[in-house]
Amino acid sequence: MFQLGKTIVSEDILEKDFVCNLAACKGACCIDGDAGAPLELEETKIMQAIYPKIKPFLRQEGIDAIEAQGTFITTEDGDFETPLIDGADCAYVMFDKKGTALCAFEEAYNQGETDWKKPVSCHLYPVRVTDYSEFSALNYHKWDICDAACTLGKELQVPVYKFVKQALIRKFGEDWYMELEKVAESQR
Repeated sequence: MFQLGKTIVSEDILEKDFVCNLAACKGACCIDGDAGAPLELEETKIMQAIYPKIKPFLRQEGIDAIEAQGTFITTEDGDFETPLIDGADCAYVMFDKKGTALCAFEEAYNQGETDWKKPVSCHLYPVRVTDYSEFSALNYHKWDICDAACTLGKELQVPVYKFVKQALIRKFGEDWYMELEKVAESQR
């Protein structure tokens, strides 16, 4: 671990390789698990505002889940998450013709319907951020459904921090990312 401004960063983010391999995993991270995607307070407001633009991209099961639970849920701990369909799929998941899970937010963004890509926690994956009162901790999340992404990342020699570059800049800013790159270069 090392400190970078008000963040504590796991060395794994610099040392591990990762490139999503949707052809292999079929977007399993959007349909496996037992909780929705973590959300920031500002994101919940955006999601409520753009829901009418996202709705045409959703499956009926997703629409039903959102209309029953809301555009986001609040956990027992007071955290915000995306709602789930029957405790499994993210309510905002859609599927392409090959059966690959895709994000309706990202699809609407790609088609120019919105200017918001998706929740930053999804954009950052496999990096997970835990916010504390004085700092944020960034950790690499190892999940067996992403083994193909680790293999592809190793083949292409793309470390995690480079794979999630745009998301890290979105979350922490360009200057922070440039400092992260300096740390990475100094460790080579």
